[in-house]
Amino acid sequence: MLDKVPSNEELSELMGADKFYVWQELCNMIDDLYEMERLWNSGGKAWKYEYKYRRGGKTLCALYAKENCFGFMVILGKHERDKFKSDKSSYSDAVQKVYDNTTTYHDGKWLMFELTDTSQFEDMKRLLLIKRKPNKK
Repeated sequence: MLDKVPSNEELSELMGADKFYVWQELCNMIDDLYEMERLWNSGGKAWKYEYKYRRGGKTLCALYAKENCFGFMVILGKHERDKFKSDKSSYSDAVQKVYDNTTTYHDGKWLMFELTDTSQFEDMKRLLLIKRKPNKK
């Protein structure tokens, strides 16, 4: 946990206004679909902040912020990878490339996307739907 949650102004300054806008739109999309716990943490060695969506001890996804950049991570376990692979060709080339170039660990594939605009949001939403059905109406 962080001592102090970053303000919108701090995040905008850190990532840049354009990327912060994309961050906010992604959060809005997730918030429209899911009722989740939201946890702020330090981002480890590679990132300044981590913003994680969790429910029932399971992580749905996490957003990461650092200077001039933000990342969106979804971890697909074995069954989730099987679901993705069965429909892989319907995803954008960029998403397929991230999937193909990501190492598979014992606990899954840790897919990290560095989004610069909203063009991949439909694919991000579909990845989230593989992880969990929406719990908001």
